[in-house]
Amino acid sequence: MKIAVAGCGYVGLSLSTLLSQKYEVVAYDIDESKIDKINRRESPINDEYIVNYLKEKPLNLRGTTDYKDAFKDADYVIICTPTDFNEEKDCYDTSSVEDCVRKSMEVCNSNIVIKSTVPVGFTDSLIEKYNKKNIMFSPEFLREGKALYDNLYPSRIVVGDKGYSGKIFADLLKSCAEKEDVPILLIDNKEAEAVKLFANNYLALRVGFFNELDSFAENNGLNSKDIIDAVCLDIRIGNLYNNPSFGFGGYCLPKDTKQLLASVKLPPKALIENTVISNELRKDHVTKRILSYKPNLIGIYRITMKKETDNYRESAVLDIMDRLKENGKEIIIYEPTYKEKIFRGYPVIEDFDEFVSKSDIIVANRMDNALKDVKKLVYTRDIYNNY
Repeated sequence: MKIAVAGCGYVGLSLSTLLSQKYEVVAYDIDESKIDKINRRESPINDEYIVNYLKEKPLNLRGTTDYKDAFKDADYVIICTPTDFNEEKDCYDTSSVEDCVRKSMEVCNSNIVIKSTVPVGFTDSLIEKYNKKNIMFSPEFLREGKALYDNLYPSRIVVGDKGYSGKIFADLLKSCAEKEDVPILLIDNKEAEAVKLFANNYLALRVGFFNELDSFAENNGLNSKDIIDAVCLDIRIGNLYNNPSFGFGGYCLPKDTKQLLASVKLPPKALIENTVISNELRKDHVTKRILSYKPNLIGIYRITMKKETDNYRESAVLDIMDRLKENGKEIIIYEPTYKEKIFRGYPVIEDFDEFVSKSDIIVANRMDNALKDVKKLVYTRDIYNNY
């Protein structure tokens, strides 16, 4: 069986790596540097499992920038291209997905699986527009930096097709997973699209809840960790996704909360709407707390969304930096994964000791061992890793 994967970000590359353990996989991307790395068995993204699998596993995987080469004779074309949220149009930009659908139909009559996050009803609209029934949506539930791990040990496999093609695709994913007991749900496309949006909105809501708890504790001189520890011992709540941060960020949660809010035309939608608002208020709170120390030069330690990634997209700290700049503060950045001297107009300091010596305060969304000796300078709300 030949499988083509369009898009070599976290979703596409993790799927390509996963499926090429047992099947012929051709990864397609317009970024030639990514394809060159894949063909050299080097990962273009920071994901420990992908890095190791590319180096060590006998994968039947190659990359190409030629969509005709990728899609020719493919049994399944999996589309994993980015769908950023367009603020002006108040919806996802799905143009890259539709472009891949057209290219696939030009080359072959394969089953098309959309893994890119899309609005509810989008997949069925393509089926109607192109009179092509074998298009299905299958949501991904991956964490940046752990994308292949989450494909190897999936919490569930959801496919928007109740027929034979949907079952075969679900079985493909399951056959390459390490986890044996994986729930498979074959549902309709619209429900599958909604699953993705509502799952991410619940995670965003949970992050926002504990951030609000932390803001309350900080404003009232309370011990945030003690409160959270006690709250989360309730088995109905659980001890997960509860470590305060500067706000939820990354590629999925910000855009998916906005898309779901745009999709819900009729009430009730109070929780969805206020999850977005809460995240902005959290950034305002963090900014005010930093300004309360009256620093002249503020050092930002790491701009990546998570420790394990090299992704800066929608990182909450970027919005806080802009708020601080609006208040007339000078800012420098320490980010070892970024090789340029300027990031969005902010100076990037390569030497850690120089960065520390220049900073009146060091702002860190997540603590790190490197900050242990300068802890007195650090402002963070990372209560579970505050060494």
